[in-house]
Amino acid sequence: MNEFPARKTSAGFAAGGGMRPAPPANAGGCPADKVADNPLKDAATMPAGVTDTVLTSIDLSEEAVKLNDRLFRLRRLEVQPGGVVPMHAHGDRPALIYIISGTVTEYSSRCSVPIVHKAGEAAMESIGLTHWWKNTGKEAAVLISADLFHTEAKDEHVM
Repeated sequence: MNEFPARKTSAGFAAGGGMRPAPPANAGGCPADKVADNPLKDAATMPAGVTDTVLTSIDLSEEAVKLNDRLFRLRRLEVQPGGVVPMHAHGDRPALIYIISGTVTEYSSRCSVPIVHKAGEAAMESIGLTHWWKNTGKEAAVLISADLFHTEAKDEHVM
């Protein structure tokens, strides 16, 4: 049984033009009445203020599961206040994120309002999710990310 509910997060709300963004969701999940497709039209497309350190990885083609071209990867991301993890998709790269300290706001293709993740919470990223994250707090947010990284990617720091 999945102990983390499907993450349906928010993004892409208008930051002007007379529209006011909806208040962020609480407790790290999209409110049931806000689950909706979101075009992410104002999504960040470049990283800013983020340190991404690959801590270790396991080549899964060498393990019993024999997943060719995949690494089981563990990373530590430190997102400074105002820092951005740019828009990216999880079409073939599931991930689990644990927030160690600080807060970070997620903007997702699956939720019509931002989702605030706080220290001690976990987020699940899976197929069909496109999203980006921003530290809207006053202190650095530290995240641990475990994912199944595709070794054919150009950069090991693919968000």
